[in-house]
Amino acid sequence: MNSSATSILERSHVTISGATGPNKPTIVFLHGLGGDQSDWRLVAPHFEDQYQVVLLDLIGAGQSDLTAYQPTAKHGSLAGHADDLLEVLSALAVHDVVFVGHSVASMIGVIAAVREPQRFSRMVLVSPSPRFINEKGYNGGFEQKDINELLAAMEGDYNGWANGFAPVMMGQQESPELVMGLTNSFVRTNPEIAKHFARVTFFSDTRAELGFLTIPTLIVQSAHDIIAPLAVGHYINEQLADSRMKVIETGGHCPHLSAPQQTLSAMDHFLHHETVL
Repeated sequence: MNSSATSILERSHVTISGATGPNKPTIVFLHGLGGDQSDWRLVAPHFEDQYQVVLLDLIGAGQSDLTAYQPTAKHGSLAGHADDLLEVLSALAVHDVVFVGHSVASMIGVIAAVREPQRFSRMVLVSPSPRFINEKGYNGGFEQKDINELLAAMEGDYNGWANGFAPVMMGQQESPELVMGLTNSFVRTNPEIAKHFARVTFFSDTRAELGFLTIPTLIVQSAHDIIAPLAVGHYINEQLADSRMKVIETGGHCPHLSAPQQTLSAMDHFLHHETVL
């Protein structure tokens, strides 16, 4: 691996585990807003026997190189994060990967897969949303004023916002340990980067990309998610050329944390069977 590739992997704090060898497939996990690669700790190890497991941090999150975050030049849209993902896959020289993304990272993956479809074999979108704001004929879950208030709360008291938002995101009924873990993840994130990325996330609109995605896709949807409600999952499922949707009976926006076994069951079925879930 040349120095340029090594630099790219270090920039995104790429970690690799699991099966090795030229014929072993690769599965890549990408986290959402306020998280890092540790968000996949209850899911990713399951795949280490059969896959080369690749975890990375979004630029600006976790242990990535924070100096590489370019709020205007590159990371002012989700497309810049899709470029980062593709650069990592190129540095690893992998194709036909299984991509697993959570929330906004799902759509980052969609953008990347539309740009370079040969890089991907299957997509798993966990709690995805191509548009968070309601519009005529589309229910994204939030009114414009809701998003404005959320962003204002982040600006006014970031730590207070994190303590209030984490239970909503995880699900009010989930274990205190999971809620605290998510709260701490938000607090660890650089506040200025988190606030900027939240603005990019909540104002993004990637609905137009969906019609160009032809790769087989699984949508994993929480039954009780107020951030990406069921209507959003059904919308994505209807827009994609080759998709199926699995509703997990759990609350919140993070079924890979609140219901990891059900999430793994859905993923295993999708990756190893051709029948509809």
